[in-house]
Amino acid sequence: MKKRIILLGVVMLTMFFLGTVSAFEFSADTIMSTSGHVMKGKIFMKDKKIRMENQGMPGYNIVRGDKNLMWMVTPSSKSYMEMKSDASNKPNTEEKIPGEISRRKIGSEKIDGHPTDKYEITYTNKGKTDKIYQWMATDIKFPIKTAAADSSFTQEYKNIKTGGQPDSLFEVPSGYKKMNMPSMPQGRGVR
Repeated sequence: MKKRIILLGVVMLTMFFLGTVSAFEFSADTIMSTSGHVMKGKIFMKDKKIRMENQGMPGYNIVRGDKNLMWMVTPSSKSYMEMKSDASNKPNTEEKIPGEISRRKIGSEKIDGHPTDKYEITYTNKGKTDKIYQWMATDIKFPIKTAAADSSFTQEYKNIKTGGQPDSLFEVPSGYKKMNMPSMPQGRGVR
């Protein structure tokens, strides 16, 4: 369960920092490092739909922005859990990230075969001001790498393959049983 909570946090962080999500469909390998954990996986995108598979996890997540839902799918038990997706956690279709205050180009690099412009971005989140670096691939107009200025996290997309993605990737397989989300324990001493 702890790994699922970490994964849920990674999913939300991924969607927050996707930045510009072009109308193209793609798949890619992902590498996310946060709080001393490195997670590798795959991501598939099509319109307002995202599927994330992470190594070492018992299942995968599907985010359906078109339905405001997220499904946590577990193939080994042929089950899934469903939760409402917060509108603020949907992929951003504008160039700016949520809460962006400033964006300054600080260089250009080639990453995984893609020419990129590197930006330093200052943004606010829950009243706190932070900085990140974002490498925007100029050939596909997509942020293929994002890193916190304080090195607390990095996210990178590699082996990006553009092109159509099957609709079946973004649906719970037929015959899977819907399970209830576990309730979160109440903290002691909280009134």
